[in-house]
Amino acid sequence: MNILLLYPKYPDTFWSFKHALRFISKKASFPPLGLLTLASMLPRGWKKKLVDMNVTELLDSDLKWADYVFLSAMNVQKKSVREVIAKCQKLDVPIVAGGPLFTMNYEEFSGIEHFVLNEAEITLPFFLDDLRKERPQRIYSSPERPELSTSPCPEWELINLEKYAVMSIQYSRGCPYNCEFCDIIILNGRTPRTKSKEQILKELESLYFNGWKGGVFFVDDNFIANKRKLKKEILPSLIEWMRKNKYPFHFLTEASINLSDDVELIEMMVEAGFRRVFIGIETPNEESLTECHKYLNKNRNLLANIKKIQNLGLEVQGGFIVGFDSDTTSIFERQIKFIQKSGIVTAMVGLLNAPKGTRLYKRLKKEGRLLGDISGDNTDFSINFIPKMSREILLEGYEKIVNTIYLPEYYYQRVKTFLNNYRPKKLRKGHINLTYLNAFLKSIWLQGIKGRERLHYWKLIFWTLLKRPYLLGISISFAIFGFHFRKVFLKETK
Repeated sequence: MNILLLYPKYPDTFWSFKHALRFISKKASFPPLGLLTLASMLPRGWKKKLVDMNVTELLDSDLKWADYVFLSAMNVQKKSVREVIAKCQKLDVPIVAGGPLFTMNYEEFSGIEHFVLNEAEITLPFFLDDLRKERPQRIYSSPERPELSTSPCPEWELINLEKYAVMSIQYSRGCPYNCEFCDIIILNGRTPRTKSKEQILKELESLYFNGWKGGVFFVDDNFIANKRKLKKEILPSLIEWMRKNKYPFHFLTEASINLSDDVELIEMMVEAGFRRVFIGIETPNEESLTECHKYLNKNRNLLANIKKIQNLGLEVQGGFIVGFDSDTTSIFERQIKFIQKSGIVTAMVGLLNAPKGTRLYKRLKKEGRLLGDISGDNTDFSINFIPKMSREILLEGYEKIVNTIYLPEYYYQRVKTFLNNYRPKKLRKGHINLTYLNAFLKSIWLQGIKGRERLHYWKLIFWTLLKRPYLLGISISFAIFGFHFRKVFLKETK
């Protein structure tokens, strides 16, 4: 069979980094890891082609070539998904759909012939078996959670790695915590499942063999959910492999705030090549943390925890939420002050929303406050329920936060706060190439000469050269990220 693996377009969002990618001449931030992994599960004799619509245009000839389109997506890609379905229907090409969007909302998509839901290691073999018998069903789903030892290495040969800013791999699925607003435990469960050190090293070897050098994102729901295995097996193996191969990669991931409680773990992560970690901070309001069952963040000095992680050599990116029932109008100013003091440069502030199936969704439905489905874009000024606070006041307050923290004077000050506190154990030589040089020159032109923020830009550059010259590359990267964030939030001319 001819199989077209298809990944829909992302809109212009906080995490798309669309306006930053132009500096490094890349098309997308991350590859479609789910489809690349699924490709390795298909029969060997089948011909496979992958089209990532964020990188290349979907042509009619691609669809006409295919016996089936395998489509995977997240909620934020819903608009593009509907356009893909319409094209496939027009050309009479059947679709097999899976991934988070369809697992949670397959009923919304009538133009799809087959759904392979939940985790493909379990449900895909049933579909393939029925397909061989020429009697495929419409829906395949299972509550069973597979051991990740059955998950194969992604088929990197299907994409042009040079089109992406960062590669992705997965070590674990699931999160032991149970925040009211989060759908991770619905998709991946509360018991973390992990791959072996042999699997992880094999995947890194595969990336290395295919010529990749640069960032690798561990896409885990919570990378540190199994600290014991990390410290005993995974990180020692990573440290050894990275030393042996002269540090071809640097890593980023997601974790919970209790990372700050384990200095040894942080130091091992830094030694293994981790540079950045995203943490759900959510709110400085203790009542709101109680409300959403984010108990792990309670009774802590969150600012001190963040600074500790930064001081040990990891950049902290943070997720923040407003719109909890416990929030008062003071929350907007509190969030701004907290973010500025924290030195979290990449601060994703979003309105609270209730994903389908979460405990928050069920509670709001019972209270008669649900308004519809979520957009999947954490920062698009939409909310799918009736808040306790006046909707108008909530939206105005949210707008005040994002319009403040991404103003050049606030943003660049936050960069300095971070750089002052950031103490990498040792900075290894990066892979300097024409891409980075070109990004620097574009940054000088677009931000240092043409940009409205040019005064703040040059102040940061000279401050870094005087105070932290070895962090100049990071400083320029932050300046470029700021360019993207202002396009998204401040609606600067694009």
